[in-house]
Amino acid sequence: MPLELVTLRCLRDNYAYLLHGPEGTILIDAPEALPILTELEARGWGLDAILLTHHHDDHIQGVAAIVAKTGAQVIGAAADAHRLPHLDRQVRPGEDLDLLGQQIRVIDVSGHTVGHVAFHFPQTGHAFTADSLMAMGCGRLFEGDPAMMWDSLTRLAALPDDTLICSGHDYCAANGAFALSVDPDNADLQQRLSDIQESRMPCAPATLALEKATNPFLRVNALRGSLGMQGSDDAQVFARLRQMKDEF
Repeated sequence: MPLELVTLRCLRDNYAYLLHGPEGTILIDAPEALPILTELEARGWGLDAILLTHHHDDHIQGVAAIVAKTGAQVIGAAADAHRLPHLDRQVRPGEDLDLLGQQIRVIDVSGHTVGHVAFHFPQTGHAFTADSLMAMGCGRLFEGDPAMMWDSLTRLAALPDDTLICSGHDYCAANGAFALSVDPDNADLQQRLSDIQESRMPCAPATLALEKATNPFLRVNALRGSLGMQGSDDAQVFARLRQMKDEF
């Protein structure tokens, strides 16, 4: 039986996600408690586990209140344990979890922070990428460097094209504007921006195939020539795009 995905807006522009199935419910990231607890109560769901992607406050500050109300176990990266809320289970990249009858693969996506992880559910085709691969963008490099983030994006890009990329923020307006500035003739990008404007629906999740078609940080080969970087490798082109986005 497929899991039900609920996308929740939290704080100003964060996304949190609930995955629910016959064996229970998982939360991915906890930006704030109230909207998450309200949704759980409205649906009559308990909460079995909270998966944390990285240590930034806008992804973890709701944990204590949610655990106090639900008793959920908290799971996060061992490399980040010293700056995450108390973890009931520490995981490492390459490790597989078994929750709700689902295999969950832990993926290193360092770059935005060092120790950032993504959670891939291969059976249901979800990948919770938080502030690594984002809708039409990627996270700022607060702790890692461009080569590190490019390696992370390459790992995510290797997932099946129908994977739903569940990212951590609604930065669609800014990311879309930048993407269009460097890739103005991209018909898929133009269509995606039009669809977002017309639907007024969350811009995440989106399929990996759509990200590959519209996200400039996954289109370094297509943009290499227009950037005048024909002799540069992929990581160098990515670094230039990330610098341009930072200055945009």
